[in-house]
Amino acid sequence: MSKLAIKKNDQVVVIAGKDKGKSGRVLRVIPEKGRVLVERVNIIKRHTKASQKTGKGGILEKEAPLAISNVMLVCSKCNKPARIGHKELEDGSRARVCRRCDELIDK
Repeated sequence: MSKLAIKKNDQVVVIAGKDKGKSGRVLRVIPEKGRVLVERVNIIKRHTKASQKTGKGGILEKEAPLAISNVMLVCSKCNKPARIGHKELEDGSRARVCRRCDELIDK
């Protein structure tokens, strides 16, 4: 089991950097580099040449990875950014827990 607190499809808010305050859904987690790709956050412009694979060339806008330490999970219950804890359930499995309201994040 991964020790990362942030997973794909989590709602996060950016807490540091040029996009501080923006929020979005996690599109991809890159654990070996400690980075996450967040929807509509950290947009960069990529100048591409036309090819058979891409079709038209031009300037494309896409998301760039952020450091995982610069995002914070938004709890679905209290609807605020919160730190994440881990709790062992009765069946022996582990689940993520909101440190603010003490509710389970994943069922």
